[in-house]
Amino acid sequence: MTDAVRFEVLGPVRAWRGDVEIELGPPRQRAALAVLLLQEGTPLSPSQLVTALWGGAEPRAAVGMVRSYVSRLRQAGVPIESLGGGYAIRTGTLDVTEFERLLPSPRDALELWHGTPLSGVNGEYVEAARERLVQLRLTALEDLAAADLAAGRHVDLTELIAEQPLRERPRELQMLALYRAGRQAEALELFAATQRLLESELGLYPGPELREMQRRILAADPSLAPAVSRPSQLPPDLPDFVGRKPETEALTAALTSPRAPLPVIGIEGLAAIGKTALAIHIARKVDFPDGQLFLDLAESADPLSELLHGIGISDLPASASERAALWRTRTTGRRVLVVLDNAHPSDDVRTLLPGAGGPAVLITARRRLYDVPHAHWTKLGGMSVPESVALLTSLVGEDRAGFHSSATQELASRTAGLPQVIRAIGERLASRPDWTMEQALQRVGRPAPGAPARPPECQAIERPYESAVGELTPWQRRAFEGLSAFPRFSASTASAVLELPVRDARLLLESLVDAHLLSVSGPDGYAYEEPVRLFAESMQQVRNGSMMPEGGEGAIETPLNEGVEEPYTLSSAGPSGGMADALA
Repeated sequence: MTDAVRFEVLGPVRAWRGDVEIELGPPRQRAALAVLLLQEGTPLSPSQLVTALWGGAEPRAAVGMVRSYVSRLRQAGVPIESLGGGYAIRTGTLDVTEFERLLPSPRDALELWHGTPLSGVNGEYVEAARERLVQLRLTALEDLAAADLAAGRHVDLTELIAEQPLRERPRELQMLALYRAGRQAEALELFAATQRLLESELGLYPGPELREMQRRILAADPSLAPAVSRPSQLPPDLPDFVGRKPETEALTAALTSPRAPLPVIGIEGLAAIGKTALAIHIARKVDFPDGQLFLDLAESADPLSELLHGIGISDLPASASERAALWRTRTTGRRVLVVLDNAHPSDDVRTLLPGAGGPAVLITARRRLYDVPHAHWTKLGGMSVPESVALLTSLVGEDRAGFHSSATQELASRTAGLPQVIRAIGERLASRPDWTMEQALQRVGRPAPGAPARPPECQAIERPYESAVGELTPWQRRAFEGLSAFPRFSASTASAVLELPVRDARLLLESLVDAHLLSVSGPDGYAYEEPVRLFAESMQQVRNGSMMPEGGEGAIETPLNEGVEEPYTLSSAGPSGGMADALA
Protein backbone atom coordinates (compact mmCIF):
# COMPACT_ATOMS: atom_id res chain seq x y z
CA MET A 1 0.00 0.00 0.00
CA THR A 2 2.95 2.33 0.68
CA ASP A 3 3.76 2.78 -3.00
CA ALA A 4 0.27 4.30 -3.49
CA VAL A 5 0.96 7.22 -1.16
CA ARG A 6 1.26 10.64 -2.78
CA PHE A 7 2.41 13.83 -1.13
CA GLU A 8 1.85 17.56 -1.72
CA VAL A 9 3.92 20.46 -0.44
CA LEU A 10 3.09 23.03 -3.19
CA GLY A 11 0.42 24.39 -0.90
CA PRO A 12 -0.58 22.86 2.46
CA VAL A 13 1.43 19.73 3.42
CA ARG A 14 -0.90 16.83 2.63
CA ALA A 15 -0.77 13.11 1.87
CA TRP A 16 -3.13 10.56 0.31
CA ARG A 17 -3.24 6.80 0.23
CA GLY A 18 -5.27 6.06 -2.84
CA ASP A 19 -8.24 8.44 -2.66
CA VAL A 20 -8.17 8.73 1.13
CA GLU A 21 -6.35 11.67 2.74
CA ILE A 22 -4.00 10.78 5.55
CA GLU A 23 -4.33 12.67 8.83
CA LEU A 24 -0.85 14.15 9.41
CA GLY A 25 -1.31 15.62 12.85
CA PRO A 26 -0.20 18.98 14.32
CA PRO A 27 1.96 21.58 12.48
CA ARG A 28 5.33 20.49 13.93
CA GLN A 29 4.65 16.89 12.98
CA ARG A 30 3.69 18.00 9.46
CA ALA A 31 6.90 20.03 9.37
CA ALA A 32 8.92 16.89 10.21
CA LEU A 33 7.22 15.09 7.31
CA ALA A 34 7.93 18.05 4.96
CA VAL A 35 11.63 18.04 5.88
CA LEU A 36 11.92 14.32 5.15
CA LEU A 37 10.04 14.70 1.85
CA LEU A 38 12.31 17.52 0.67
CA GLN A 39 15.37 15.30 1.25
CA GLU A 40 14.07 13.11 -1.62
CA GLY A 41 15.13 9.82 0.00
CA THR A 42 18.32 11.00 1.75
CA PRO A 43 18.24 9.86 5.43
CA LEU A 44 18.31 12.42 8.27
CA SER A 45 19.39 11.58 11.81
CA PRO A 46 17.13 12.57 14.71
CA SER A 47 19.54 15.39 15.63
CA GLN A 48 19.50 16.70 12.05
CA LEU A 49 15.71 16.68 12.11
CA VAL A 50 15.81 18.59 15.39
CA THR A 51 18.04 21.26 13.86
CA ALA A 52 15.84 21.53 10.80
CA LEU A 53 12.71 21.95 12.91
CA TRP A 54 13.95 24.25 15.66
CA GLY A 55 17.11 25.82 14.27
CA GLY A 56 19.17 25.74 17.47
CA ALA A 57 16.31 26.76 19.76
CA GLU A 58 15.06 23.22 20.38
CA PRO A 59 13.49 22.15 23.66
CA ARG A 60 15.31 19.68 25.99
CA ALA A 61 13.22 16.72 24.87
CA ALA A 62 13.43 17.54 21.14
CA VAL A 63 14.90 14.19 20.05
CA GLY A 64 12.14 12.30 21.81
CA MET A 65 9.56 14.57 20.20
CA VAL A 66 11.02 13.80 16.75
CA ARG A 67 10.82 10.05 17.39
CA SER A 68 7.24 10.49 18.55
CA TYR A 69 6.36 12.41 15.33
CA VAL A 70 7.87 9.65 13.21
CA SER A 71 6.01 6.94 15.12
CA ARG A 72 2.63 8.65 14.79
CA LEU A 73 3.18 9.33 11.06
CA ARG A 74 4.01 5.66 10.51
CA GLN A 75 0.84 4.65 12.36
CA ALA A 76 -1.13 6.97 10.03
CA GLY A 77 0.30 5.14 7.02
CA VAL A 78 3.24 7.36 5.97
CA PRO A 79 6.06 5.09 4.67
CA ILE A 80 9.00 6.39 6.79
CA GLU A 81 11.98 4.02 6.76
CA SER A 82 14.82 3.72 9.31
CA LEU A 83 18.16 3.88 7.50
CA GLY A 84 21.66 4.15 9.02
CA GLY A 85 20.42 5.51 12.30
CA GLY A 86 18.16 8.05 10.59
CA TYR A 87 14.85 8.39 8.79
CA ALA A 88 13.93 8.66 5.09
CA ILE A 89 10.95 8.48 2.74
CA ARG A 90 11.84 6.66 -0.45
CA THR A 91 8.41 5.61 -1.73
CA GLY A 92 5.40 7.57 -2.87
CA THR A 93 5.13 10.49 -5.28
CA LEU A 94 5.89 14.12 -4.45
CA ASP A 95 4.41 17.08 -6.31
CA VAL A 96 7.69 19.03 -6.12
CA THR A 97 9.48 16.28 -8.03
CA GLU A 98 6.76 16.29 -10.69
CA PHE A 99 6.83 20.11 -10.81
CA GLU A 100 10.56 20.22 -11.49
CA ARG A 101 10.20 17.52 -14.16
CA LEU A 102 7.52 19.57 -15.92
CA LEU A 103 9.35 22.90 -15.79
CA PRO A 104 10.14 22.79 -19.56
CA SER A 105 6.32 22.99 -19.94
CA PRO A 106 5.59 25.71 -17.38
CA ARG A 107 1.82 25.75 -17.96
CA ASP A 108 1.56 22.09 -16.95
CA ALA A 109 4.00 22.54 -14.06
CA LEU A 110 2.06 25.44 -12.57
CA GLU A 111 -1.16 23.43 -12.50
CA LEU A 112 0.36 21.46 -9.57
CA TRP A 113 0.36 24.51 -7.31
CA HIS A 114 -2.35 24.92 -4.67
CA GLY A 115 -1.27 28.07 -2.85
CA THR A 116 1.72 29.08 -0.73
CA PRO A 117 4.16 26.15 -0.60
CA LEU A 118 4.56 24.40 2.75
CA SER A 119 1.77 26.52 4.20
CA GLY A 120 0.80 25.71 7.76
CA VAL A 121 4.30 24.64 8.84
CA ASN A 122 7.26 26.64 10.14
CA GLY A 123 10.93 26.27 10.92
CA GLU A 124 14.23 27.64 9.64
CA TYR A 125 14.70 24.84 7.14
CA VAL A 126 11.09 25.05 5.99
CA GLU A 127 11.33 28.81 5.46
CA ALA A 128 14.42 28.39 3.26
CA ALA A 129 12.73 25.60 1.28
CA ARG A 130 9.59 27.71 0.88
CA GLU A 131 11.60 30.62 -0.52
CA ARG A 132 13.33 28.31 -3.02
CA LEU A 133 9.97 26.95 -4.20
CA VAL A 134 8.52 30.47 -4.50
CA GLN A 135 11.43 31.45 -6.72
CA LEU A 136 10.89 28.35 -8.87
CA ARG A 137 7.22 29.31 -9.27
CA LEU A 138 8.11 32.89 -10.26
CA THR A 139 10.57 31.60 -12.84
CA ALA A 140 7.90 29.25 -14.21
CA LEU A 141 5.39 32.11 -14.44
CA GLU A 142 7.94 34.22 -16.33
CA ASP A 143 8.81 31.35 -18.64
CA LEU A 144 5.11 30.80 -19.33
CA ALA A 145 4.64 34.47 -20.18
CA ALA A 146 7.64 34.38 -22.49
CA ALA A 147 6.31 31.26 -24.22
CA ASP A 148 2.86 32.84 -24.64
CA LEU A 149 4.42 35.97 -26.15
CA ALA A 150 6.45 33.86 -28.55
CA ALA A 151 3.25 32.05 -29.59
CA GLY A 152 1.41 35.33 -30.22
CA ARG A 153 -0.87 35.09 -27.19
CA HIS A 154 -1.92 38.07 -25.11
CA VAL A 155 -0.03 38.44 -21.82
CA ASP A 156 -0.79 40.61 -18.79
CA LEU A 157 1.72 40.48 -15.92
CA THR A 158 0.17 43.28 -13.88
CA GLU A 159 -0.65 41.00 -10.92
CA LEU A 160 2.81 39.41 -10.89
CA ILE A 161 4.47 42.85 -10.97
CA ALA A 162 2.32 43.95 -8.02
CA GLU A 163 3.28 40.76 -6.15
CA GLN A 164 7.00 41.16 -6.91
CA PRO A 165 7.53 44.90 -7.55
CA LEU A 166 11.34 44.73 -7.53
CA ARG A 167 11.64 41.75 -9.86
CA GLU A 168 12.78 42.98 -13.27
CA ARG A 169 11.95 40.14 -15.66
CA PRO A 170 8.15 40.46 -15.34
CA ARG A 171 8.50 44.16 -16.15
CA GLU A 172 10.64 43.39 -19.18
CA LEU A 173 8.07 40.89 -20.47
CA GLN A 174 5.21 43.30 -19.76
CA MET A 175 6.99 45.99 -21.78
CA LEU A 176 7.22 43.57 -24.71
CA ALA A 177 3.55 42.58 -24.34
CA LEU A 178 2.46 46.22 -24.35
CA TYR A 179 4.60 47.00 -27.38
CA ARG A 180 3.19 44.06 -29.33
CA ALA A 181 -0.32 45.21 -28.43
CA GLY A 182 0.42 48.57 -30.08
CA ARG A 183 0.84 50.37 -26.74
CA GLN A 184 4.38 51.66 -27.17
CA ALA A 185 3.89 54.72 -24.95
CA GLU A 186 2.68 52.55 -22.06
CA ALA A 187 5.64 50.21 -22.49
CA LEU A 188 8.08 53.12 -22.21
CA GLU A 189 6.18 54.57 -19.24
CA LEU A 190 6.51 51.20 -17.47
CA PHE A 191 10.29 51.43 -17.91
CA ALA A 192 10.29 54.96 -16.49
CA ALA A 193 8.19 53.85 -13.50
CA THR A 194 10.55 50.92 -12.91
CA GLN A 195 13.54 53.22 -13.01
CA ARG A 196 11.96 55.53 -10.42
CA LEU A 197 11.04 52.60 -8.15
CA LEU A 198 14.49 50.98 -8.23
CA GLU A 199 16.22 54.27 -7.57
CA SER A 200 13.98 55.11 -4.60
CA GLU A 201 13.94 51.63 -3.05
CA LEU A 202 17.40 50.29 -3.82
CA GLY A 203 19.40 53.17 -5.24
CA LEU A 204 19.90 51.11 -8.40
CA TYR A 205 19.42 51.65 -12.12
CA PRO A 206 17.45 49.09 -14.19
CA GLY A 207 19.50 46.10 -15.28
CA PRO A 208 20.89 45.51 -18.77
CA GLU A 209 17.91 43.43 -19.96
CA LEU A 210 15.42 46.15 -19.11
CA ARG A 211 17.59 48.85 -20.64
CA GLU A 212 18.00 46.79 -23.81
CA MET A 213 14.23 46.32 -24.07
CA GLN A 214 13.74 50.10 -23.78
CA ARG A 215 16.31 50.72 -26.50
CA ARG A 216 14.73 48.21 -28.89
CA ILE A 217 11.24 49.62 -28.36
CA LEU A 218 12.49 53.16 -29.02
CA ALA A 219 14.11 51.90 -32.22
CA ALA A 220 11.00 49.89 -33.25
CA ASP A 221 13.26 46.87 -33.60
CA PRO A 222 11.58 44.53 -36.13
CA SER A 223 12.88 41.51 -34.20
CA LEU A 224 10.50 42.38 -31.37
CA ALA A 225 7.58 41.35 -33.55
CA PRO A 226 6.67 37.69 -33.12
CA ALA A 227 6.64 35.24 -35.96
CA VAL A 228 3.22 35.48 -37.61
CA SER A 229 1.70 32.34 -39.04
CA ARG A 230 1.44 32.44 -42.82
CA PRO A 231 -2.28 32.36 -43.60
CA SER A 232 -3.55 31.03 -46.92
CA GLN A 233 -7.29 31.73 -46.82
CA LEU A 234 -8.08 32.60 -50.44
CA PRO A 235 -10.91 30.62 -52.05
CA PRO A 236 -9.97 28.86 -55.30
CA ASP A 237 -9.86 30.81 -58.53
CA LEU A 238 -12.66 30.14 -61.00
CA PRO A 239 -11.48 27.42 -63.38
CA ASP A 240 -13.14 29.20 -66.30
CA PHE A 241 -12.18 32.75 -65.37
CA VAL A 242 -11.91 34.78 -68.57
CA GLY A 243 -11.38 38.40 -69.50
CA ARG A 244 -10.91 41.38 -67.18
CA LYS A 245 -7.36 41.78 -68.45
CA PRO A 246 -7.20 45.61 -68.22
CA GLU A 247 -8.68 45.59 -64.70
CA THR A 248 -6.36 42.78 -63.63
CA GLU A 249 -3.26 44.56 -64.85
CA ALA A 250 -4.22 47.94 -63.35
CA LEU A 251 -5.26 46.56 -59.97
CA THR A 252 -2.23 44.27 -59.72
CA ALA A 253 0.07 47.23 -60.34
CA ALA A 254 -1.76 49.32 -57.75
CA LEU A 255 -1.62 46.57 -55.10
CA THR A 256 2.11 46.12 -55.51
CA SER A 257 3.02 49.80 -55.84
CA PRO A 258 6.22 50.52 -53.87
CA ARG A 259 5.20 54.16 -53.48
CA ALA A 260 2.15 53.49 -51.30
CA PRO A 261 2.83 52.77 -47.61
CA LEU A 262 -0.46 50.84 -47.49
CA PRO A 263 -2.12 50.17 -50.86
CA VAL A 264 -5.91 50.01 -50.43
CA ILE A 265 -7.76 49.04 -53.61
CA GLY A 266 -11.54 48.87 -53.92
CA ILE A 267 -13.69 47.12 -56.53
CA GLU A 268 -17.29 48.35 -56.67
CA GLY A 269 -20.12 47.19 -58.88
CA LEU A 270 -23.54 45.64 -59.23
CA ALA A 271 -24.30 42.47 -57.30
CA ALA A 272 -22.90 39.39 -59.09
CA ILE A 273 -20.92 41.51 -61.58
CA GLY A 274 -17.83 39.45 -60.70
CA LYS A 275 -16.15 41.58 -58.00
CA THR A 276 -15.25 38.66 -55.73
CA ALA A 277 -14.11 36.49 -58.64
CA LEU A 278 -11.83 39.26 -59.89
CA ALA A 279 -10.47 39.97 -56.40
CA ILE A 280 -9.58 36.30 -55.86
CA HIS A 281 -8.07 36.06 -59.36
CA ILE A 282 -5.85 39.07 -58.68
CA ALA A 283 -4.97 37.98 -55.15
CA ARG A 284 -3.70 34.67 -56.48
CA LYS A 285 -1.50 36.40 -59.04
CA VAL A 286 0.33 38.83 -56.75
CA ASP A 287 3.23 37.85 -54.51
CA PHE A 288 2.62 38.38 -50.80
CA PRO A 289 5.02 35.92 -49.13
CA ASP A 290 3.67 36.44 -45.59
CA GLY A 291 0.21 35.20 -46.57
CA GLN A 292 -3.27 36.09 -47.78
CA LEU A 293 -6.29 36.66 -45.56
CA PHE A 294 -9.84 36.48 -46.90
CA LEU A 295 -12.84 37.74 -44.94
CA ASP A 296 -16.48 37.88 -46.07
CA LEU A 297 -17.79 40.85 -44.13
CA ALA A 298 -21.38 39.90 -44.92
CA GLU A 299 -20.93 36.65 -42.99
CA SER A 300 -18.53 37.67 -40.20
CA ALA A 301 -19.85 38.44 -36.70
CA ASP A 302 -16.47 39.70 -35.42
CA PRO A 303 -14.17 40.60 -38.35
CA LEU A 304 -11.26 41.92 -36.30
CA SER A 305 -11.09 38.79 -34.15
CA GLU A 306 -11.16 36.61 -37.26
CA LEU A 307 -8.27 38.54 -38.78
CA LEU A 308 -6.22 38.21 -35.58
CA HIS A 309 -6.96 34.49 -35.42
CA GLY A 310 -5.91 34.29 -39.06
CA ILE A 311 -2.37 35.44 -38.22
CA GLY A 312 -2.10 33.01 -35.32
CA ILE A 313 -3.21 35.09 -32.33
CA SER A 314 -5.56 33.06 -30.16
CA ASP A 315 -5.58 35.00 -26.88
CA LEU A 316 -7.11 38.39 -27.70
CA PRO A 317 -7.25 41.62 -25.69
CA ALA A 318 -10.64 42.46 -24.23
CA SER A 319 -11.25 45.88 -25.79
CA ALA A 320 -11.85 46.57 -29.48
CA SER A 321 -9.29 49.38 -29.51
CA GLU A 322 -6.59 47.09 -28.13
CA ARG A 323 -7.44 44.46 -30.74
CA ALA A 324 -7.20 47.01 -33.53
CA ALA A 325 -3.84 48.21 -32.21
CA LEU A 326 -2.59 44.63 -31.91
CA TRP A 327 -3.74 43.91 -35.49
CA ARG A 328 -1.80 46.90 -36.85
CA THR A 329 1.27 46.07 -34.76
CA ARG A 330 1.43 42.44 -35.86
CA THR A 331 1.02 43.26 -39.54
CA THR A 332 3.29 46.31 -39.84
CA GLY A 333 6.17 45.58 -42.20
CA ARG A 334 4.81 42.19 -43.24
CA ARG A 335 3.98 41.33 -46.84
CA VAL A 336 0.43 40.16 -46.25
CA LEU A 337 -2.61 40.72 -48.49
CA VAL A 338 -6.00 41.28 -46.84
CA VAL A 339 -9.10 40.72 -49.00
CA LEU A 340 -12.25 42.22 -47.45
CA ASP A 341 -15.19 40.89 -49.45
CA ASN A 342 -18.74 42.24 -49.50
CA ALA A 343 -18.01 45.42 -47.56
CA HIS A 344 -20.97 47.63 -46.71
CA PRO A 345 -20.97 51.34 -45.89
CA SER A 346 -22.06 50.47 -42.35
CA ASP A 347 -18.97 48.29 -41.78
CA ASP A 348 -16.15 49.87 -39.80
CA VAL A 349 -13.55 48.96 -42.40
CA ARG A 350 -11.02 51.48 -41.09
CA THR A 351 -10.39 49.38 -37.98
CA LEU A 352 -9.61 46.40 -40.21
CA LEU A 353 -6.80 48.12 -42.09
CA PRO A 354 -3.42 46.55 -41.23
CA GLY A 355 -0.20 48.34 -40.42
CA ALA A 356 1.87 50.00 -43.13
CA GLY A 357 5.12 49.10 -44.81
CA GLY A 358 4.25 45.74 -46.37
CA PRO A 359 0.56 44.83 -46.28
CA ALA A 360 -2.03 45.65 -48.92
CA VAL A 361 -5.83 45.60 -48.85
CA LEU A 362 -8.31 44.62 -51.57
CA ILE A 363 -11.94 45.51 -50.88
CA THR A 364 -15.06 44.51 -52.80
CA ALA A 365 -18.32 46.40 -52.26
CA ARG A 366 -21.57 47.08 -54.05
CA ARG A 367 -21.19 50.74 -53.19
CA ARG A 368 -18.03 52.77 -52.80
CA LEU A 369 -16.91 53.33 -49.20
CA TYR A 370 -16.09 56.99 -48.82
CA ASP A 371 -14.70 56.74 -45.28
CA VAL A 372 -11.76 54.45 -46.13
CA PRO A 373 -8.71 56.74 -46.36
CA HIS A 374 -6.51 56.75 -49.49
CA ALA A 375 -8.52 53.98 -51.16
CA HIS A 376 -8.45 53.81 -54.97
CA TRP A 377 -11.71 52.48 -56.40
CA THR A 378 -12.44 50.76 -59.68
CA LYS A 379 -16.01 50.43 -60.94
CA LEU A 380 -16.49 47.01 -62.48
CA GLY A 381 -18.94 46.92 -65.35
CA GLY A 382 -20.09 44.20 -67.68
CA MET A 383 -17.68 42.13 -69.70
CA SER A 384 -16.98 42.99 -73.32
CA VAL A 385 -18.71 40.99 -76.03
CA PRO A 386 -15.53 38.99 -76.86
CA GLU A 387 -15.09 38.20 -73.16
CA SER A 388 -18.75 37.23 -72.88
CA VAL A 389 -18.40 34.96 -75.92
CA ALA A 390 -15.31 33.37 -74.38
CA LEU A 391 -17.16 32.63 -71.12
CA LEU A 392 -20.21 31.33 -72.96
CA THR A 393 -17.98 29.14 -75.11
CA SER A 394 -16.33 27.65 -72.02
CA LEU A 395 -19.79 26.62 -70.80
CA VAL A 396 -21.37 25.21 -73.98
CA GLY A 397 -18.29 23.99 -75.80
CA GLU A 398 -16.18 25.52 -78.53
CA ASP A 399 -17.64 23.37 -81.32
CA ARG A 400 -21.20 24.33 -80.52
CA ALA A 401 -20.54 28.02 -79.96
CA GLY A 402 -18.24 28.36 -82.98
CA PHE A 403 -20.57 26.60 -85.39
CA HIS A 404 -23.28 29.15 -84.57
CA SER A 405 -20.95 32.07 -84.14
CA SER A 406 -23.38 34.82 -85.15
CA ALA A 407 -26.06 33.54 -82.77
CA THR A 408 -23.44 33.17 -80.05
CA GLN A 409 -22.38 36.77 -80.57
CA GLU A 410 -25.95 37.99 -80.36
CA LEU A 411 -26.73 35.92 -77.29
CA ALA A 412 -23.58 37.21 -75.57
CA SER A 413 -24.42 40.81 -76.41
CA ARG A 414 -27.91 40.44 -74.93
CA THR A 415 -26.41 39.53 -71.56
CA ALA A 416 -24.85 43.03 -71.25
CA GLY A 417 -21.67 41.27 -70.15
CA LEU A 418 -23.15 40.37 -66.74
CA PRO A 419 -21.34 37.21 -65.64
CA GLN A 420 -24.20 35.63 -63.68
CA VAL A 421 -26.50 36.07 -66.69
CA ILE A 422 -23.95 34.48 -69.02
CA ARG A 423 -23.37 31.60 -66.61
CA ALA A 424 -27.06 30.95 -66.02
CA ILE A 425 -27.83 30.93 -69.74
CA GLY A 426 -24.72 28.93 -70.60
CA GLU A 427 -25.50 26.25 -68.00
CA ARG A 428 -29.10 26.15 -69.25
CA LEU A 429 -27.88 25.59 -72.80
CA ALA A 430 -25.38 22.96 -71.63
CA SER A 431 -28.31 21.03 -70.18
CA ARG A 432 -30.05 21.15 -73.61
CA PRO A 433 -27.47 19.86 -76.11
CA ASP A 434 -30.20 19.44 -78.76
CA TRP A 435 -30.86 23.18 -78.89
CA THR A 436 -29.07 25.17 -81.55
CA MET A 437 -27.83 28.63 -80.58
CA GLU A 438 -30.52 30.09 -82.86
CA GLN A 439 -33.18 28.18 -80.93
CA ALA A 440 -31.61 29.35 -77.69
CA LEU A 441 -32.17 32.95 -78.76
CA GLN A 442 -35.90 32.21 -78.92
CA ARG A 443 -36.17 30.00 -75.86
CA VAL A 444 -34.19 31.80 -73.15
CA GLY A 445 -35.55 34.84 -71.43
CA ARG A 446 -37.84 35.93 -68.66
CA PRO A 447 -41.48 34.83 -69.03
CA ALA A 448 -44.34 37.29 -68.68
CA PRO A 449 -45.87 37.76 -65.22
CA GLY A 450 -48.42 35.07 -64.52
CA ALA A 451 -46.78 32.49 -66.81
CA PRO A 452 -47.47 28.90 -65.66
CA ALA A 453 -43.76 28.09 -65.31
CA ARG A 454 -40.55 29.94 -64.67
CA PRO A 455 -37.21 28.79 -66.14
CA PRO A 456 -34.76 27.76 -63.43
CA GLU A 457 -32.07 30.15 -64.69
CA CYS A 458 -34.27 33.14 -63.85
CA GLN A 459 -33.70 32.68 -60.14
CA ALA A 460 -29.92 32.54 -60.58
CA ILE A 461 -30.00 35.66 -62.73
CA GLU A 462 -32.35 37.72 -60.58
CA ARG A 463 -31.33 36.77 -57.03
CA PRO A 464 -28.49 39.34 -56.93
CA TYR A 465 -30.85 42.04 -58.23
CA GLU A 466 -33.39 41.16 -55.57
CA SER A 467 -30.82 41.60 -52.84
CA ALA A 468 -29.70 44.93 -54.31
CA VAL A 469 -33.28 46.20 -54.60
CA GLY A 470 -33.89 45.11 -51.02
CA GLU A 471 -31.46 47.82 -49.89
CA LEU A 472 -33.33 50.63 -51.69
CA THR A 473 -35.52 53.25 -50.06
CA PRO A 474 -39.16 53.44 -51.23
CA TRP A 475 -38.36 56.45 -53.47
CA GLN A 476 -35.39 54.70 -55.04
CA ARG A 477 -37.44 51.60 -55.69
CA ARG A 478 -40.24 53.65 -57.23
CA ALA A 479 -37.77 55.24 -59.65
CA PHE A 480 -36.01 51.96 -60.42
CA GLU A 481 -39.26 50.25 -61.36
CA GLY A 482 -41.15 53.24 -62.78
CA LEU A 483 -38.52 54.17 -65.39
CA SER A 484 -37.96 50.61 -66.63
CA ALA A 485 -39.96 51.17 -69.83
CA PHE A 486 -37.02 53.11 -71.25
CA PRO A 487 -33.53 51.71 -71.82
CA ARG A 488 -32.22 55.32 -71.94
CA PHE A 489 -33.76 58.51 -70.60
CA SER A 490 -32.91 61.99 -69.34
CA ALA A 491 -33.31 63.59 -65.94
CA SER A 492 -36.18 65.62 -67.44
CA THR A 493 -37.96 62.43 -68.45
CA ALA A 494 -37.49 61.02 -64.94
CA SER A 495 -38.80 64.30 -63.53
CA ALA A 496 -42.00 63.98 -65.53
CA VAL A 497 -42.52 60.29 -64.81
CA LEU A 498 -41.85 60.59 -61.07
CA GLU A 499 -43.53 63.99 -60.70
CA LEU A 500 -40.46 65.52 -59.08
CA PRO A 501 -38.43 68.68 -59.73
CA VAL A 502 -35.60 67.95 -62.15
CA ARG A 503 -32.87 68.39 -59.60
CA ASP A 504 -34.56 66.05 -57.14
CA ALA A 505 -35.07 63.52 -59.93
CA ARG A 506 -31.40 63.77 -60.80
CA LEU A 507 -30.42 63.25 -57.14
CA LEU A 508 -32.57 60.14 -57.10
CA LEU A 509 -31.07 58.84 -60.34
CA GLU A 510 -27.52 59.46 -59.12
CA SER A 511 -28.28 57.39 -56.02
CA LEU A 512 -29.27 54.50 -58.31
CA VAL A 513 -26.04 55.01 -60.24
CA ASP A 514 -24.17 54.70 -56.93
CA ALA A 515 -26.05 51.43 -56.38
CA HIS A 516 -25.03 50.34 -59.93
CA LEU A 517 -28.64 49.79 -60.92
CA LEU A 518 -28.34 52.59 -63.50
CA SER A 519 -25.41 53.87 -65.50
CA VAL A 520 -24.64 57.34 -66.83
CA SER A 521 -25.25 57.76 -70.57
CA GLY A 522 -24.13 61.08 -72.00
CA PRO A 523 -24.08 64.48 -70.28
CA ASP A 524 -27.65 64.26 -68.95
CA GLY A 525 -28.69 60.71 -69.72
CA TYR A 526 -29.10 57.49 -67.77
CA ALA A 527 -29.50 53.89 -68.90
CA TYR A 528 -30.25 50.40 -67.65
CA GLU A 529 -28.29 47.33 -68.54
CA GLU A 530 -30.87 45.30 -70.44
CA PRO A 531 -31.11 42.35 -67.98
CA VAL A 532 -31.48 44.81 -65.12
CA ARG A 533 -34.16 46.76 -67.00
CA LEU A 534 -36.12 43.58 -67.71
CA PHE A 535 -36.00 42.69 -64.04
CA ALA A 536 -37.20 46.18 -63.03
CA GLU A 537 -39.95 46.02 -65.63
CA SER A 538 -41.13 42.65 -64.34
CA MET A 539 -41.24 44.05 -60.81
CA GLN A 540 -43.37 46.92 -62.07
CA GLN A 541 -45.73 44.52 -63.84
CA VAL A 542 -46.05 42.32 -60.79
CA ARG A 543 -47.38 45.31 -58.90
CA ASN A 544 -50.39 45.23 -61.23
CA GLY A 545 -50.09 48.69 -62.62
CA SER A 546 -47.64 51.44 -63.33
CA MET A 547 -46.54 53.87 -60.64
CA MET A 548 -46.33 56.57 -63.30
CA PRO A 549 -48.62 59.55 -62.80
CA GLU A 550 -51.77 59.82 -64.86
CA GLY A 551 -50.98 61.22 -68.28
CA GLY A 552 -47.45 59.91 -68.05
CA GLU A 553 -47.74 58.14 -71.38
CA GLY A 554 -47.14 61.43 -73.16
CA ALA A 555 -44.48 62.58 -70.75
CA ILE A 556 -42.31 59.53 -71.10
CA GLU A 557 -41.89 60.11 -74.81
CA THR A 558 -39.80 63.18 -74.09
CA PRO A 559 -36.62 62.83 -76.15
CA LEU A 560 -33.31 62.31 -74.37
CA ASN A 561 -31.84 65.58 -73.02
CA GLU A 562 -35.02 67.51 -73.90
CA GLY A 563 -36.80 69.72 -71.38
CA VAL A 564 -36.15 72.84 -69.37
CA GLU A 565 -35.09 72.52 -65.77
CA GLU A 566 -37.00 74.69 -63.34
CA PRO A 567 -35.76 76.18 -60.09
CA TYR A 568 -36.60 74.03 -57.07
CA THR A 569 -35.84 73.37 -53.42
CA LEU A 570 -35.17 69.93 -52.02
CA SER A 571 -37.81 70.51 -49.37
CA SER A 572 -40.45 70.73 -52.10
CA ALA A 573 -40.11 67.12 -53.22
CA GLY A 574 -41.14 63.83 -51.76
CA PRO A 575 -43.83 62.87 -49.29
CA SER A 576 -41.54 63.22 -46.28
CA GLY A 577 -40.45 66.77 -46.97
CA GLY A 578 -37.48 66.32 -49.29
CA MET A 579 -35.62 63.92 -51.55
CA ALA A 580 -32.52 64.22 -49.38
CA ASP A 581 -34.57 62.89 -46.47
CA ALA A 582 -36.09 60.19 -48.64
CA LEU A 583 -32.66 58.90 -49.63
CA ALA A 584 -31.19 59.04 -46.12
